[in-house]
Amino acid sequence: MKTLQRTVIFGATSSIAQAVARQLVAKGASLYCVGRNPDKLNALLADLKVRASDAQIIAGEVADLNDHHRHEGLFRAAEIALGGIDAVLIAHGSLPDQKACEGSVAITLREMETNAISPISLLTIAGSQMADRRAGVIAAISSVAGDRGRQSNYVYGAAKGMLTLFMQGLRNRLTNAGVAVVTIKPGFVDTPMTAAFDKGGMLWAKPEIVARGIVSAMEKGKGEVYIPGFWRLIMLVIRHIPSAIFNRMRL
Repeated sequence: MKTLQRTVIFGATSSIAQAVARQLVAKGASLYCVGRNPDKLNALLADLKVRASDAQIIAGEVADLNDHHRHEGLFRAAEIALGGIDAVLIAHGSLPDQKACEGSVAITLREMETNAISPISLLTIAGSQMADRRAGVIAAISSVAGDRGRQSNYVYGAAKGMLTLFMQGLRNRLTNAGVAVVTIKPGFVDTPMTAAFDKGGMLWAKPEIVARGIVSAMEKGKGEVYIPGFWRLIMLVIRHIPSAIFNRMRL
């Protein structure tokens, strides 16, 4: 089992990340949480401190993770606060308006920045540091949307596909160094980010369920995990639909 006793969470105020943070604190971990919204971050840190023991460290700072120039400093601050880093979870992202992206290069590039380039910057730093130590867990939340481009969300899917492919290469590089690289692929999750969706049916999961799967995958050092697990079969089918048929479908 991999240790998560000193974990850094980027995008810590998302619903999934908050649920992960609470579960890790319940397991005795110390956390360094980074989020963009100061009110949400302060509320999360206050909640985690109530749940933590005196031996656990709960700290963090506010940052816009699209500002790449801050990334190195965030890792340094986390290492100082925690006395070292055992695990990193990259959980920030946004769900863009596909139609708005189709009409705007600026919006498309901004969404690619948030969902792919910014996480890749953090992964690069984490990978370099943990390769030197020859230990650790690096996890990031991608999406089933990155498995195949679909007209309903192909900008988001392309960003997540880029992230997934980058992590495949990072995993190939770091496995022999003893570093686990864990790609998390949730399906539909009931969060504020998906508030506009009809959430009926069995395909929707609660953040707490997804968080439990994330913590388990990080502890086990799994390479790539679909949460809930039935999404692996769903996406296997979608990936293998012939293009002549797929291109006539409205997915």
